[in-house]
Amino acid sequence: MERYYQPEIETASRQEILALQDERLVKQVRHVWENVPYYRKKMEEKGLTPDDIHSTADLCKLPFLSKEDLRIAYPYGLLGAPLKDCVRIQSTSGTTGKRVVAFYTQADIDLWEDCCARAITAAGGTNEDVCQISYGYGLFTGGPGLNGGSHKVGCLTIPTSSGNTERQIMFIRDLNATILCCTPSYAAYIGETMKEMGLTPDQIPLKAGIFGAEAWSEEMRHSIEETLGIKAYDIYGLTELSGPGVAFECSAQNGMHINEDHFIAEIIDPVTGEVLPDGTQGELVFTSLTKKAFPLIRYRTRDICVLSREKCSCGRTHVKMTKPRGRTDDMLIIRGVNVFPSQIETVLLNKGYPVNYQILVDRVNNTDTLDIHVEMTPEMFTDNMGEITARQKDLVDGLRAMLGLTAKVTLVAPKSIVRSEGKAVRVIDKRKI
Repeated sequence: MERYYQPEIETASRQEILALQDERLVKQVRHVWENVPYYRKKMEEKGLTPDDIHSTADLCKLPFLSKEDLRIAYPYGLLGAPLKDCVRIQSTSGTTGKRVVAFYTQADIDLWEDCCARAITAAGGTNEDVCQISYGYGLFTGGPGLNGGSHKVGCLTIPTSSGNTERQIMFIRDLNATILCCTPSYAAYIGETMKEMGLTPDQIPLKAGIFGAEAWSEEMRHSIEETLGIKAYDIYGLTELSGPGVAFECSAQNGMHINEDHFIAEIIDPVTGEVLPDGTQGELVFTSLTKKAFPLIRYRTRDICVLSREKCSCGRTHVKMTKPRGRTDDMLIIRGVNVFPSQIETVLLNKGYPVNYQILVDRVNNTDTLDIHVEMTPEMFTDNMGEITARQKDLVDGLRAMLGLTAKVTLVAPKSIVRSEGKAVRVIDKRKI
């Protein structure tokens, strides 16, 4: 039997959902107009006032927000509530080292946790379950979001955070964890480790997993399900909007339901900005309907996907999105962390290296690897291995400070990286995702 956390909303009729979105959009546009001068200016440039927005049919009139806007407005330029009313920030990396900083009122957090609670309930979670949260905590939204959602469902919550795999497995077994929340690559690693320990799926108490923050294939899903003896569910979110729980998979496992009472989803042509009909592949755009501290309107995610309103066997009526099928920018997601080539360029230039480099991304034993080949200048070039090793370590440290993760750096001879007459091929991504 399908379970719902908030059945009256999750199974509302299309008419009820649209009426709620119309009402909330009108209020949100006025809230942003009155409280976010940065966006008000963008509206004024288009000759708009809140009086021009009467329903979701008028959404297409409003200007977009992009990652570039977040960079320009950092840190407080898109704040929609007094700082004294904000109780938390969450953050993720930005394109140039400046981080995306999202603000939350207590009400924002409560609504975000409701969204995560819906995801846990859709995965079969109840107050009789033990939910192990193995996403990172701190500034990353994964841990805090699912932690709060687990509390709302009433699960016994184990906030292990990421890493320390032996301890993770100990808690899963000793405390009979039934739901695991983490990145898919880490779930696969936990599963492989358990297999090496001689544990079979019937000796593992887990029944479900909620995995997100990075791309993963259907083949990887089946492998995780087989190794851990669970049903593996996808979850989608962005720090800019709140975090995980913007959309989640149900028992049908063929797309993620978007929480339409909190977010309006559009698909646009990434070149023209034209709104495309459901069923057409394009760039995903979100409008926050209920968030007050950081209320983004028509935010371009750069994720490419398709929306579908086909009736779902789970009974939920909210629109579904496919797994993202790529991106319109050059962002990579590596071990759940946003990585931009421009960040790497910043580190290289600051340390005196030419911007001739190549990023090699792969997935080994279900864990993302990041190798960066960097050309030395003729002045740097040497056969002194001690000096090369020291230089490589210095770059590893600089990149870790910029990216928030460890990369392998290999210094190579001047002009040894192939030049291109067209657009340079900076990234070679060998992952099958």
